[in-house]
Amino acid sequence: MQVSSLNEVKIYSLSYGKSLPEWLSDRKKRALQKKDVDVRRRIELIQDFEMPTVCTTIKVSKDGQYILATVVTFEILSDDYSKIVFLHNDRYIEFHSQSGFYYKTRIPKFGRDFSYHYPSCDLYFVGASSEVYRLNLEQGRYLNPLQTDAAENNVCDINSVHGLFATGTIEGRVECWDPRTRNRVGLLDCALNSVTADSEINSLPTISALKFNGALTMAVGTSTGQVLLYDLRSDKPLLVKDHQYGLPIKSVHFQDSLDLILSADSRIIKMWNKNSGKIFTSLEPEHDLNDVCLYPNSGMLLTANETPKMGIYYIPVLGPAPRWCSFLDNLTEELEENPESTVYDDYKFVTKKDLENLGLTHLIGSPFLRAYMHGFFMDIRLYHKVKLMVNPFAYEEYRKDKIRQKIEETRAQRVQLKKLPKVNKELALKLIEEEEEKQKSAWKKKVKSLPNILTDDRFKVMFENPDFQVDEESEEFRLLNPLVSKISEKRKKKLRLLEQQEHREKEEEEEPEGKPSDAESSESSDDEKAWVEEVRKQRRLLQQEEKVKRQERLKEDQQTVLKPQFYEIKAGEEFRSFKDSATKQKLMNKTLEDRLKIEAKNGTLSVSNTTVGSKQLTFTLKRSEQQKKQQEAEKLHRQERKRLRRSAGHLKSRHRRGRSFH
Repeated sequence: MQVSSLNEVKIYSLSYGKSLPEWLSDRKKRALQKKDVDVRRRIELIQDFEMPTVCTTIKVSKDGQYILATVVTFEILSDDYSKIVFLHNDRYIEFHSQSGFYYKTRIPKFGRDFSYHYPSCDLYFVGASSEVYRLNLEQGRYLNPLQTDAAENNVCDINSVHGLFATGTIEGRVECWDPRTRNRVGLLDCALNSVTADSEINSLPTISALKFNGALTMAVGTSTGQVLLYDLRSDKPLLVKDHQYGLPIKSVHFQDSLDLILSADSRIIKMWNKNSGKIFTSLEPEHDLNDVCLYPNSGMLLTANETPKMGIYYIPVLGPAPRWCSFLDNLTEELEENPESTVYDDYKFVTKKDLENLGLTHLIGSPFLRAYMHGFFMDIRLYHKVKLMVNPFAYEEYRKDKIRQKIEETRAQRVQLKKLPKVNKELALKLIEEEEEKQKSAWKKKVKSLPNILTDDRFKVMFENPDFQVDEESEEFRLLNPLVSKISEKRKKKLRLLEQQEHREKEEEEEPEGKPSDAESSESSDDEKAWVEEVRKQRRLLQQEEKVKRQERLKEDQQTVLKPQFYEIKAGEEFRSFKDSATKQKLMNKTLEDRLKIEAKNGTLSVSNTTVGSKQLTFTLKRSEQQKKQQEAEKLHRQERKRLRRSAGHLKSRHRRGRSFH
């Protein structure tokens, strides 16, 4: 027995390893158990669980008492093995009862899959034909086939809730039919929806697996390794999962208790959440897979492989062990006490980009790479060998990186040279000083410091775009920052020092030690009196500057000579006096309160109080000359119609004689 774990999910392989020959003596068996750990841990859960030849399909009866496997496919019509239908690879269909062979018939073309419709007792066969053959078991005869648009059909399934029949074609489509009306009711283009930005498609995806779950959910597997989850009410998939191997999906199953979907190709079985798409766990069998089957109401998994030997796996998280092997629960608890290394401990996870850098993309799909999530697992020894061949100087680079890290650590102990931005240098220096003070106080009080604006990407434009440069000569800035003159002088000194250090760095091409950032931090700021005096001083300066500007504007106005200006009137417009424009200009110069009073006096505006205590403003828009003319024409038209209107009083209906009709 082999134990593997992925995402903290234990998977017990109960058929791992070679079986011991029956003719081997007990003494030899005990000797092998002492020498070989795999033989000692081997569990023969089902004796001779092998088939004479390779099987492609495996299923369990509904009562969980029988396991069946065949070459092409079959369907169990009863709860046990008493009614079974087999589809052979030579176009024959065999019916078996509990006593054995019952009847044999043939379909026109080679079949690939079939499903049973319980309400009508019809068998639906799909295969190397565009037709879906129907065989009614109640009447014992073939019915008219369903004609699809596909050249061939690969798989089919029937929804157990509402009986919808679905078939997957080689063109990558899924056709849905209503068995009651024998008409097609839906068409899904899965080949187009399976192609994503990360997928590499070399051929047209065909439908290789199909499974319904409930009334509205359907899972579709393609020949290129994608699994699509659909809601029947939409033609777009809810999720698209890629197995990363490019191999056809062999089987799809639903695990309802954990909301999981099990999808399998010939190399791997993946279990993922149907709501989020997150990988739950995965399993790589000992041999290539042909089919997967979930044991009913348990955590057991059965596989049909490319060898006659069948696979048995037990996953305790999915459910308990079957009743006939309930001892597995106790056995797994004992194994938990002696944990062993997991399968992926000696593997290195690599992405597709890593494989391109290593030149190992040709190994995708080979046993050397195991697909997992967005990358692959590869043997750690192989990874180190290839890494050494691709980059033989990797150790030297590693050594240089370590030396560089040591140098950076020693530099961090010194005061670093501040590299200020091109825009708002003084503001950046102010923020740096504040950040240093915060760090000191946070170190003393052991409080986490807040993020800095200089390192925040949301504010980086403020230090890059010249449009955001702070204008220190503006009135608003000088009133809000009355002490900026003194503080700016300190910062200007620091800026000059920093520029000199940067200049030396360019000349000598070496990084200087730098000047302590807190060289002048010992000077204290002014008190409140100094701040008030500075504000008054700034106000007086602003008033003097405004007075000088007004005098200059007055001189310019006196020196200017007014010249007459001429305006051209557009064609079709009448000239009006400048009185309207003058009155409009006077009105615009007035305050809003005065304008509202004038509008209220003219009747175009009214202000009233509402019941909730707020104000309500009502105004009338001025009409243009064209609107006035149109309204006048409409008024004349209504008056003319009123004069020409004739009375209809003489058309009153007379009373009918006799009884009324009911």
